[in-house]
Amino acid sequence: MSSKLEAYLEEISHYLSGRSEREEILSEIRSHILEKAEREFGGVKDATLEQAIAAYGPARKVAEKYLDGRPIIASAYKRYLIRYTTLLFAAHSLLAIFAVVFKENFIFFPFVFIPRLGIIEAFMYLPTALLTDLGVVTIILYFITQSGKDIKLPWPKFAVDLDEVKPKRGFLLNRIATAAGLIVMLALTDIALYFFSRYGTIFLVSLNNPRPLFTPDAGRRLSLVVIAWFATSTLTLLAKLFTRSRWVDAVSNAVSLFLISLLLRQPFDNLFAAAEFGRDLSGIKFGVKFALLFIALMVTIDLIKNLVFIGRKKLAVSLKSQAQENGH
Repeated sequence: MSSKLEAYLEEISHYLSGRSEREEILSEIRSHILEKAEREFGGVKDATLEQAIAAYGPARKVAEKYLDGRPIIASAYKRYLIRYTTLLFAAHSLLAIFAVVFKENFIFFPFVFIPRLGIIEAFMYLPTALLTDLGVVTIILYFITQSGKDIKLPWPKFAVDLDEVKPKRGFLLNRIATAAGLIVMLALTDIALYFFSRYGTIFLVSLNNPRPLFTPDAGRRLSLVVIAWFATSTLTLLAKLFTRSRWVDAVSNAVSLFLISLLLRQPFDNLFAAAEFGRDLSGIKFGVKFALLFIALMVTIDLIKNLVFIGRKKLAVSLKSQAQENGH
């Protein structure tokens, strides 16, 4: 038998599942190609088989014809995929924050293992956690779909479903509020840049007799991070004057989380230049870390919400497109 035909059938098999069903489909395709070579190209030879294979079509397209009506995950479960993944990732994020704050491992064998994490490790861990949660939910929904049984899954609600929230303000009021916020953030950014250019820091003890709160290196690093944060908020509001895309908010959230991680990495030893603020270092350190972690949690929740909106919008467009194709 032609090695070209065997290679073609093997490539098709990569797209098919179920051993007995796969062998049956491949046997049928082999027969069709042999018949096609005999009938249309004058015999079963390497050259004619190659012509028949080329006419039969690409391997993936051929496999898809046999997979029509048998999706990996039923369309009815696509919203469940987003909803369940969001819930799992929210729980993962919360446990990751606890692992950072309390410096403890969290083990729920065999479902969850969160090692003791530092700030940077936590931000590197969360994308992996998201992929894991997505994979777990996908596998569960795959087996439910393939079982063919009518299984009613619970639908957890987030108080009010995100797609049930309707905007209450009109276009003009939204733009006015955004413009007002932009003016405020632009003013804060300009003020921060002025103080930084004049004093090398934006953290001063007094404006009457300005003294740096932090040591020069620490004050410069922290000032640049905060100015970058202000600038990010300013650019976000500027972009939202022209578009309401959730991608703008999602990117802003991601940048904010990165900047917060830079702030949390700042060592507190020998941080203060002003002696009166360095006495109760442990209390200040705990308060600042708690505040930044709380902000990080709020930003993470907002990021998840924006990604859910983006995912649902894409899903709605995909389902609408499928419905139009089915209608034709």
